[in-house]
Formats: sequence, C-alpha cells, structure tokens
Amino acid sequence: MPDERFRRITVAIDGSSFGQSALECAIDLAKHYTSQLVIVSVAPILPVYVPSTEPYVPAPLPDGELPRYREFVAAAVRQAEAAGVTAVTGICEEGVVVDEILSHLEHHPTDLLVLGSRGRSAARRILLGSVSTAMVTHAPCPVLVVRLPPTPPSGSS
Repeated sequence: MPDERFRRITVAIDGSSFGQSALECAIDLAKHYTSQLVIVSVAPILPVYVPSTEPYVPAPLPDGELPRYREFVAAAVRQAEAAGVTAVTGICEEGVVVDEILSHLEHHPTDLLVLGSRGRSAARRILLGSVSTAMVTHAPCPVLVVRLPPTPPSGSS
C-alpha cells in the first residue's frame, strides 16, 4: 500500500540552480511516495515606467519572460517523466512570484511545497524580500526549502 503522506507535491522552479536542486528533491520525493508532482513557475512581470513629466501615451508592453519560463517548466516536466514520475503536471504563470504561488496553492491544495533557497544575506532579504521566507510564513501546507550543498573550502581533500 502506498504511503498517503504526500499524495500531491508541488515544486516551484525559476530556472536557477536553486530551483534545479528543489526539482531534483521533489522528483525523489514523488518517486518515493508515488505522488502526483506539480511543477510551478512564475515569470515575474516586467515593470513599465513612464516619467511623470511626459504625457501618457499607451505603449506596447514588453514581451516579458513568459516564453522562457514556459521552457523551464517543459524541461522540468521532461526531467521528471524521464526519472520515472508517472503523474506530473507543469504550470506557468505570470505575475508577482509570491502572490501567484500562494494563489496556486489556495486553488490547488497540495501536501508539500518544495522550493529552493537562494541563500541571500539578511540585508538582501530585507531589501528584496524572500520567496522562501514568504512561503514558510504564508503557505497553507508544509514547506521544504532546499539549499544547495555547501562547496568545500579550496585546498581541502
């Protein structure tokens, strides 16, 4: 009888090595628990600034990052399927990363959220915020934050 602990696992990726580590961990967990794996990526919205001294003229919006993030998701789905995950779904959204992930979790409940940690310093977290901190604080499910393995000091064997 399969373990029912993590029937549905969601992993958030962003195309970085941190997201890749989270994906690899989520794939391992999904295989171990025979879980459904949902791969989510959010392309951040590119801000458009108009100087306040200029009259407003509607301009075409930039293409944004959505096509690139869709490819991240497609590659991640292929990787999970190649690793033997039988139930895998990929979702790509566009918006504010924290808001979109929380919205996804609200509408598609999951048993575990897996995401990577960029390992920012305290000062950078204060200035830029942290997706992983926001998820640990606000996600309606358990959250696993995956860090990259430490690099060994140079000169050691």
